[in-house]
Amino acid sequence: MRPNSQALKHRSLHETEREFGGTLGAVCIPVLLPLTVLFLISVSRSPEARLLRWPPALPSTEQLWDPVALVLLLGWIALHALLYAMPLGKVSEGLALRDGTRLKYPINGFHGLCVSGVLLILLLVLGAPLGSLFELLLPLAVCAIALSFLFSVYLYIRSFWVPSHALALGGNTGNPLYDFFIGRELNPRIGNFDFKYFCELRPGLIGWVVINLGMLMKEVELRGSPSLAMILVNSFQLLYVADALWNEEAVLTTMDIVHDGFGFMLVFGDLAWVPFTYGLQASFLVEHPQTLSSLGSLTIIALNGIGYYIFRKSNSQKNQFRRDPTHPSVARLETIATATGKRLLVSGWWGLVRHPNYLGDLLMALAWSLPCGFSHLLPYFYVIYFTVLLIHREDRDERQCRVKYGLAWDTYCRRVPYRIFPYIY
Repeated sequence: MRPNSQALKHRSLHETEREFGGTLGAVCIPVLLPLTVLFLISVSRSPEARLLRWPPALPSTEQLWDPVALVLLLGWIALHALLYAMPLGKVSEGLALRDGTRLKYPINGFHGLCVSGVLLILLLVLGAPLGSLFELLLPLAVCAIALSFLFSVYLYIRSFWVPSHALALGGNTGNPLYDFFIGRELNPRIGNFDFKYFCELRPGLIGWVVINLGMLMKEVELRGSPSLAMILVNSFQLLYVADALWNEEAVLTTMDIVHDGFGFMLVFGDLAWVPFTYGLQASFLVEHPQTLSSLGSLTIIALNGIGYYIFRKSNSQKNQFRRDPTHPSVARLETIATATGKRLLVSGWWGLVRHPNYLGDLLMALAWSLPCGFSHLLPYFYVIYFTVLLIHREDRDERQCRVKYGLAWDTYCRRVPYRIFPYIY
């Protein structure tokens, strides 16, 4: 196969609005976000846990490297690559690509979670010191960041050997810095092994709950038993991950899979950002234990339950409508026709706000932070960041849907005026 030397000559076919600040963002984000990960982990482990402390609590060079961390990380990824390739579960087709073909994807992520759980139980029975993950957090994060850069370089180089229809429209601008960041190739594969799909829900997402378990075991080592706050954080986030993997097929229609190329943005997000920042509450609780009242605990559980109900019901309704609009559960929902032949829901959950799943997501994010109390800002980093992320993602959706659906989208926006928060935004 020869390099795709004609791709840049046809750049006009692939021009699109540059996102995340264009070239400036593509230069700054790969520098600032890895530093942010290391900074947040360091702060969560410090006695004061102050985000705004100056000068910040920075780790020593010795704290950043441990060869055990590299072995664990590579072994973990290899394990899930093996589980991905095993003939477990069904195989589903993705949406049609620009050349009319449909890629096949194994739906076996939940099997991977279950196997991981069995292996962890076995390790605990054998007396493995899972609490040591607390001391290895920084070296693990450093290794994940380094791997993200190396893997992104590989993905960028290999993208010049694929046909032009295999490139992501938004990542084929001709600007190497931006294309490296946003991702040139849409679905990089070796044989049937899809790198983007594998990284989206496997090593990082399941790794997140493993790290949480390590924090719980560290608390057991220090105090004899896990606190209620730690149990709630672990339980809420395990439910979230298990739900994502149980409904893995739904990811095949998301923006990450359908639209975005696989570059540093997604690689780093999947392998480093998610496992090491989404679970900051657990690492915070190791050094800063909290006591919850019965009423407070029940309130937090109720909030997470409400958020999960909205998140799951709205996503299920959307997915069912996409699969089969004639299904009894969605057949009577009101819709608006578009010039593309697709129809837009304007009743049910999707008539309440344009992104009810984001509303549920944010309620759950708040419930994950509340067990950490109100004395520190750090545990609330996730809910603050996630609010910004979802508002930005909603804006991306909005612009793309306006281009795709035209006047029908304007009609939809008049029918459903609120984006995420009813009567607010």
